[in-house]
Amino acid sequence: MGGLPVIDLSSQNLKPGSPEWDSVRTQVRQALEEYGCFEALYEKASSELRKAVFEGLEKLFELPLETKMKNVSDNPSHAYIAPHPNAPLYESIGIEDPNVAQNVESLTNSFWPHGNTTFSESVGCVVEQVSEVDRMVRRMILESFGVEKYMDEHMNSTRYLLRAMKYTAPNTSEKKLGSRDHTDKNIVTVICQGIQGLEIQLKNGEWITSKPHSLTVFIGDSLYAWLNGRLHTPYHRVMMRGNEARYSFGLFSNPKKGYIIKAPQELVDEQHPLLFKPFDFYDFLQFFHSDAARKSQSAFHAFCAV
Repeated sequence: MGGLPVIDLSSQNLKPGSPEWDSVRTQVRQALEEYGCFEALYEKASSELRKAVFEGLEKLFELPLETKMKNVSDNPSHAYIAPHPNAPLYESIGIEDPNVAQNVESLTNSFWPHGNTTFSESVGCVVEQVSEVDRMVRRMILESFGVEKYMDEHMNSTRYLLRAMKYTAPNTSEKKLGSRDHTDKNIVTVICQGIQGLEIQLKNGEWITSKPHSLTVFIGDSLYAWLNGRLHTPYHRVMMRGNEARYSFGLFSNPKKGYIIKAPQELVDEQHPLLFKPFDFYDFLQFFHSDAARKSQSAFHAFCAV
């Protein structure tokens, strides 16, 4: 059983239009068609920078519950998520638009009234580098399908969410569920994990494990719909064992409220009939938290499949 494809995005020569770009773009498309994800090597998001962020996350999750509860949002899935019976090991804190320095600073100051510049600077820096990976991958995807005329609209139709995550150590040698299997709902997710735990389901139903300290790029349901099913969106989960807590962070590119996700006409033809009705991502998120969604095999297909 092999692992995920590993694609190096670090080269100085990786510029749109160069032979190296075209070669890497082909690798990206093949990986996303077959696996729906891949492990990215990106030297700018260095191991030292990630280590600084993980050290900050440890301190963040050590804060008292009432402090963490200050992390609120109009969107319930963007706010603080406490451990609960279905996911007793998992808790999470969200930062909306983390590419805007004031947002990271205001969240930091709400948690540490005297400030914590080490935390806000390392988070700001890692968001800058990881968002470069997101934009590079999305550009390659649009180019590979010949729909780069939509590039500006596509890039401008999203905003970022950073989610900091902690999985408490289960203190067992048996695997315990950290988060259940799911597909991501958004456009692209880049997950950076510390210790191992992230598992991805292959098309044949097998599960494979992402390497520790990896940067894993995923396709979400919204991009899957926009591309009219041309790439694969994979189920993934977190499985925990041992006595070490697992910290990770994910940068999610989410469609903006009011933006209608609709497959370009170039990607709809007799071989590829339209799979999904146009939809607003936030309408889907509301549906996702409903009883109808919980009862369906796939909330996404129940919501907008043709």
